[in-house]
Amino acid sequence: MTQGAGAPPTVTRRPEQRSRPGSPRRLHGAWPLAALAAVFTVAQLVLVRPVLGLGWDEIVYTSQVTTHHPAAFFSAPRSRGVSFLVAPVASWSDSTALLRVYLAVLSGLGLFLALRVWRGLFPTRVLVVAGAFFASLWVTLFYGPQAMPNYWVAIGALVAVGAYLRHRDDPAARGPLWAVVAGAALMAWMRPTDAVWVSLPLLVLAAVGRRPRFLAATVGGLLAGGVPWVIEAYVAFGGLSERLAEASRIQGGLGLHMAVDDQLRSLGGRALCRPCTGSMPHPVITLWWFVLPLLAVLGLVVAVRAGRALRTAVPLACAATAAVPYLFTIEYAAPRFLQPAYALLAIPVADALWYLVTAPRGKWRPAVRTVVALGLAGHLVVQLTVLVHTVDRSTAGREDWARTADGLHRLGVDPPCLITGHESIPIGYYTGCSSGATTGNNENITVAGILSTAKERPVAEITRTGSLPPRYARSWPVHRVEDYDIRIAPGSVDAPRG
Repeated sequence: MTQGAGAPPTVTRRPEQRSRPGSPRRLHGAWPLAALAAVFTVAQLVLVRPVLGLGWDEIVYTSQVTTHHPAAFFSAPRSRGVSFLVAPVASWSDSTALLRVYLAVLSGLGLFLALRVWRGLFPTRVLVVAGAFFASLWVTLFYGPQAMPNYWVAIGALVAVGAYLRHRDDPAARGPLWAVVAGAALMAWMRPTDAVWVSLPLLVLAAVGRRPRFLAATVGGLLAGGVPWVIEAYVAFGGLSERLAEASRIQGGLGLHMAVDDQLRSLGGRALCRPCTGSMPHPVITLWWFVLPLLAVLGLVVAVRAGRALRTAVPLACAATAAVPYLFTIEYAAPRFLQPAYALLAIPVADALWYLVTAPRGKWRPAVRTVVALGLAGHLVVQLTVLVHTVDRSTAGREDWARTADGLHRLGVDPPCLITGHESIPIGYYTGCSSGATTGNNENITVAGILSTAKERPVAEITRTGSLPPRYARSWPVHRVEDYDIRIAPGSVDAPRG
């Protein structure tokens, strides 16, 4: 049929086309995320500093792949993911500074890739603010360049959740499914139990929504990252149930415990709050923790009104399940435990912040923008203040271990050697010795084993000054080094050096 003379021209509407991954439009849109990741990397190197010595947990993970230090005892709750992550550097170099730079660059790259998965789900400006909020938390800056698992669980969570939402928008695309596999595997590789908690809402949605491909991708990723941990359970711990039981014992017995107040106490910069006693930090330090869920709820309201509720509800649900075990099942706290929850909450929080600065009309807009700006500036000041305090305190503690190691060397305790007693794992690492414990969570040797070792190599028992040593070491000659009493097994070392 011919078109009438007065009729408007017929327009054929084509479906909206996505930009190809390598198109100039997509590359241009990724630049703000790349710039954010670069700033995050530089901030770690400037504020945390590559010269920061290795901490206790870092020593356990790193020593598994080094050739220049004996491997420390590897307890049941730990997973090998961090050890493999640091292996490209730690396997051939003993430079802590090089390892810090490597991890800072890697963490910046991880943040960029994780946020890039969310492109198209939220405007780039929202993703930049979300990334900036998460990256500016003192706990993120402090642990980004460290050999610890929680930041990487957070990155895996961002990838997996964002990829699920992309898959839901385009079920035929294969890229999001592979991203789900990668995100789930990264989480399970680092901390298998955390990976399961984060993935619970995704697994439920996949089952209810009858999405077998997504369900297979999620389960496949969890298995790919978690199977090595399960295999090790049978090889080294007698089975999976035995390893889980031992992990629960080491963590004080998992069950129904209120740890919300413990997490609040840790916000002042306590790397490990166990036992978590003492007064709460100043309210200025903890205020952001109470504002965070309010902004997240506002982000959900904004999303519902905009007709994209699921894009906000899913990360909120995964953030909630990620936080549950660390708020309600253990009797201690560490701020790094909640990093996956913070990363997922950052998306709706950023959406809410943009709403606050753009939605109000008339005379309210300048007032609201001023409040938001002042709030963000104050938040950044608080986070940087806590970070500086935490870095200084951590540096002092690790320098104390290094000075103690120098004192041990002057006493003739040189590798190969064995350190037992108080803080034997970090002091042993800094001294270049093996570490041993006859009791406690790191029990890995008997008294007979210690005495037998003393016949072949230097053995030193370390206690805090004035503390009672174990019975087997009470007759050993005692030396004062820093705040420690060091007892060296008779005949196990040559004459001390001056």
